[in-house]
Amino acid sequence: MRLLLFIFLFFGMLKVQADMGKLDSVAGKAAIRLDTTKVDLRKFDKSKLEAHSKGTDFIYDDVPAPNLSLWDRFWRWVWHLIGQVLSNKVSGGLIKYLIIIALVGLVVFIVLKIIGADLKIFSRKSQIVEVPYNESDDNIHEINFSEEIEKAIANTNYRLAVRLLYLRTLKKLSDKNLIHWLPEKTNQTYINEINDSDKKKEFSKLTHQFEYVWYGEFFIDKENFNAIKDTFERFNLHSS
Repeated sequence: MRLLLFIFLFFGMLKVQADMGKLDSVAGKAAIRLDTTKVDLRKFDKSKLEAHSKGTDFIYDDVPAPNLSLWDRFWRWVWHLIGQVLSNKVSGGLIKYLIIIALVGLVVFIVLKIIGADLKIFSRKSQIVEVPYNESDDNIHEINFSEEIEKAIANTNYRLAVRLLYLRTLKKLSDKNLIHWLPEKTNQTYINEINDSDKKKEFSKLTHQFEYVWYGEFFIDKENFNAIKDTFERFNLHSS
């Protein structure tokens, strides 16, 4: 039994050594195999390379100059001068600030000339503007509303016309004893004095509309004024 086992192991080892010898032989043959492929050596054409390198596609630090308008160029020139002054390229402490003030004045002058501003307004004396009515002096019982409203409309002074419409409404309410008019009273006081809830609501809307136009200095044209005028006339008609 031992003899058979020894013979089996002996022949097994011989087979393993034979297989390893074959692998070594194949590996040796592969290691010494030479590459006979012909190599085609190429060289760069220096003239073509330099020509390509000078093309715009290969100049990465070349930023194209923006297409500046005359106005943009003017402001670039102004900021360039100011930059020179602030960077001490122009010497002198007091002189530096005088130059800055002069530059700012020059820029303001040029801008005003460009936009067509009338420079004479700075040399004119203040004019007194005539106001048809002083609010504190209003007396609704002394104003000829028909005449004054027509005059305001003819002068296209629709804000004043709206004010006169409101004052005329106060007079009508006062004549009917729906409110007690006094010059020092506020508009809200007149609203609170009206007992009828519907009239109070409508008059409150008219009051807010008047205050928006008059005190808010809201510009209205003829079309808007006619709509407001119709609202006042409807209220006065229903209150009669």
